[in-house]
Amino acid sequence: MDKIINNRNLTIINFGIIIYFLTIYLLYYFKIEFVLIGVLRELFTIPFFLAQIVFLFIGIKYLIQNQRHTLTVLSVVSLAICAIITIGSFF
Repeated sequence: MDKIINNRNLTIINFGIIIYFLTIYLLYYFKIEFVLIGVLRELFTIPFFLAQIVFLFIGIKYLIQNQRHTLTVLSVVSLAICAIITIGSFF
């Protein structure tokens, strides 16, 4: 597992999840509605939400155990903020 999760992979995955939820928000904000976009949004939202929580814990564990790089710390903090906003939108 240590060979799979490194700074580069963790940063790319974290920013990918953040970009997905930011895209969903922007589509909602600008009221862009197409059938294909709606299908893809419904298809990917739950897996990305679960991945967000899982990779937040993986990122925190990785930062505690390994050397800290600025971009990795920024991606984990950004993912934590995104998770708070996403989970907070349910209430």
